[in-house]
Amino acid sequence: MTSSTPPDLQRRAFLRRSGQLALTGTALPFAMNLAALGEAAAFNAPSGDYKALVCVFLYGGNDYANTLIPYDDTHYNLYSAIRGGGSGQTAGGIALAKSALTSTLLNPIAAPVDSQGQTGRQFALNPTMTGLAGLFNTGKMAVQLNVGPLVKPLTRAQYNSNDKVSFPRPPQLFSHNDQQSIWQSSSPEGSTVGWGGNLGDLTLENSLNSKLVFTGISVSGNAVFLSGDTALQYQVSTSGAIKIRPATNTWVYGNPSVAAAITSLMRENRVHKLENEYNAVTKRALDAESAVTTALSETVPSTVFPTDSLGNQLKMVARLIKGRVALGVRRQVFFVSIGGFDLHDNLIRDHGTLLGRVSAAMTAFYNATVEMGVENQVTSFTASDFGRTLSSNGDGSDHGWGSHHFVVGGAVDGQRYFGEAPPINVTDGTGWPRVYTAAEQWHVGQGRLLPRTSVDQYAATLAKWFGVTDTEMPQVLGNINNFGTPAGRADYPWDLGFMT
Repeated sequence: MTSSTPPDLQRRAFLRRSGQLALTGTALPFAMNLAALGEAAAFNAPSGDYKALVCVFLYGGNDYANTLIPYDDTHYNLYSAIRGGGSGQTAGGIALAKSALTSTLLNPIAAPVDSQGQTGRQFALNPTMTGLAGLFNTGKMAVQLNVGPLVKPLTRAQYNSNDKVSFPRPPQLFSHNDQQSIWQSSSPEGSTVGWGGNLGDLTLENSLNSKLVFTGISVSGNAVFLSGDTALQYQVSTSGAIKIRPATNTWVYGNPSVAAAITSLMRENRVHKLENEYNAVTKRALDAESAVTTALSETVPSTVFPTDSLGNQLKMVARLIKGRVALGVRRQVFFVSIGGFDLHDNLIRDHGTLLGRVSAAMTAFYNATVEMGVENQVTSFTASDFGRTLSSNGDGSDHGWGSHHFVVGGAVDGQRYFGEAPPINVTDGTGWPRVYTAAEQWHVGQGRLLPRTSVDQYAATLAKWFGVTDTEMPQVLGNINNFGTPAGRADYPWDLGFMT
């Protein structure tokens, strides 16, 4: 195909390619598949339309129980008892004091529904998350409860079953590297191809506008989701485009003419295939660097960002969105990250500091989108390896599965909870085979949440807002037909409702 190929044929080529890559039989990536979805959405988008998704990845596995904390007395007391809290609802063990939660109490339009259909639950955010609490309480943030990778809906008894064919699980649960890889590339650790890279491969196959390389941009170094069979991911630093130093006028002993000569040599076509391919890659990098530099020449948003790593990453995303016209894109997915969440120890000492950085940076980023007039066109959301145990190991918590995540933006149906609030429970059934109470159904030991919402559903909800149609959805989310109407599971809908 050439760039003159009709849009419907380009779309079919994309869907054929992505469909082949999606049908892997494992849980699909939570966030990074959306880099590829962006291309499908762009085919459907009206001229001049722009939307962006920004994934904020919390590396290490975020502790869900000290991020979104039960606040009503009944459930707070259960939480505190499990986590070693003191008498009178005071801090102790890895439990936070209830009095510390007043400033981050969430005031939803409607109370969340728990797994027994009750609506008496209240929650507060970690005390350091005042910015995101404010966004929730003013309708700009929603909470998706208990989301994680699932191949298909799964109960506790099915999870314990030896029948892994009828009741498949995502591979290598509770493993950092594998779960990070699954969420970014559909496969456990060792995967070399991600969804953003697959999109790049398609771009090369179709000879589409080279600026489509900016559909997926990482401001957080190497991320497998942007690696393809032949395409390479595009990365920027918090300072801007990553330059090829010999080709800049400020290097090569300060001699611009030498730098210009080197640049010319790098752009030449060569007879030798290896040399020619090297030059083609170099030329693409030089052209991309030039385009990004031009885009970043736009006026910098005046919103003040935190000066830590995550703040600087999201500030760069805001600048790239500001320069979106120069980049020639209508759909973009950005990846930023913050590490340090593997808190088997020092949870109380370190966790709040990390969450405070997440809250401050995401709040500043939302304010920047308001300043630029694109708050309804940009949605940011959190992701992590997995949640953690509700039970304490003494000074921290251990690897888990499901977790709670936040979605922020003007197009979010905010001040609401979506999904089911999980029980506060760590007991493990009785008898053999095990008989579980209702409260024990939605964890798989030590309060490790069994996800009640799949990453496919989460991704599909974001993708629908992005512009992907229901007809196209199964082509880009290989497990989505295991949920919703096609599977006869109205209790696991494709559209979770958190986007308007």
